[in-house]
Amino acid sequence: MAEPKVQMKTALVEMDGDEMTRIIWQMIKDDLICPFVDLRTEYFDLGLKHRDETDDQVTIDSAEATRRLGVAVKCATITPNAARVSEYGLKRMWKSPNGTIRALLDGTVFRAPIQVRGIEPQVRSWRRPITIARHAYGDVYRNSEMRIPRAGTAELVFTAEDGSETRELIHRFEGPGVIQGMHNLDASIESFARSCFEYALSTGQDLWFATKDTISKTYDHRFKDIFADVYATDYQARFDQAGIEYFYTLIDDAVARVMRSEGGFIWACKNYDGDVMSDMLSSAFGSLAMMTSVLVSPHGYYEYEAAHGTVQRHYYRHLKGEPTSTNSVATIFAWSGALRKRGELDGTPELVDFADRLEAATIATIEAGRMTGDLARITTLPRPQTLGTEEFILAIAERLRA
Repeated sequence: MAEPKVQMKTALVEMDGDEMTRIIWQMIKDDLICPFVDLRTEYFDLGLKHRDETDDQVTIDSAEATRRLGVAVKCATITPNAARVSEYGLKRMWKSPNGTIRALLDGTVFRAPIQVRGIEPQVRSWRRPITIARHAYGDVYRNSEMRIPRAGTAELVFTAEDGSETRELIHRFEGPGVIQGMHNLDASIESFARSCFEYALSTGQDLWFATKDTISKTYDHRFKDIFADVYATDYQARFDQAGIEYFYTLIDDAVARVMRSEGGFIWACKNYDGDVMSDMLSSAFGSLAMMTSVLVSPHGYYEYEAAHGTVQRHYYRHLKGEPTSTNSVATIFAWSGALRKRGELDGTPELVDFADRLEAATIATIEAGRMTGDLARITTLPRPQTLGTEEFILAIAERLRA
């Protein structure tokens, strides 16, 4: 007789995605979740074609649903470039859906490597995980850009509500070029700082923060000042009592220090820096598909996702009917993270327990020597068994049932 399924009190937001991760998404639901959980979701198709059909309104709708329900799980999505516009016949080059969602939810993205026995960090000094705390608002993800066709003058202009103007020269162009405008908000930066300080206290880890304030003397320096003010006013005594440290340095110095460190700390980064550095860390810890990612909003919203892209190369092979061995661990952990948080918020311990068992089964499958090709190439375990995309998910399902 089959075990009764775990019940959910409240739905969570499900944001479907693109290419190979969309294929994996359905496999995970079919084989790892729906046989064990009476899954309740509000579904939003964030596949590129549907975003184009809705003029990207579906992305906004999914973020508003997350505000209402509190927990979301998101599949990897395409941020189109010129080639994608042509490939998909898009109306326009839509902005990053992650950028749109994060701007509406605010908060901080925390990313940490998923460590398993047999997958050793590429940096020999790293003995403990390094968590990236990425600001989830503004910078290039909410930018305005302009192609400059000919000679002329570009200025940064702020018009106050009383009509007064402040102007700053950007550049006097003698020929074609490009310009970009970015912004951020004191309130969002402060929320970022507080999220990082609270997370450091909750995990008992040191917090590092890095910008390039020596070059960006207004924009980046504002981040540095707000972090320093919030720390001195509300957190320094608490950090001293907890025996942990807040440390600020320049971003290039931080990179050098991280490479020589033992790990075991939180590295807070501005939006773009965090995007790049989280990919570097996840790859160095083993694989881009071996990292958790959650957006934590100060308003009490949580959005779980895989930190990697849509695995385009594997998708084209899949379309040709060729075998693939795509790592689904980060996407599995996005689902488990969302289910765990839903269970915590709803007071459903059996849902929390299922999320724990799903993650344990995933890790145990790898540590038993059964893994996807990216891990088999770097594992220190003897004679690993390389599994295909679906074979790996089914191996986890077998262990989960057992």
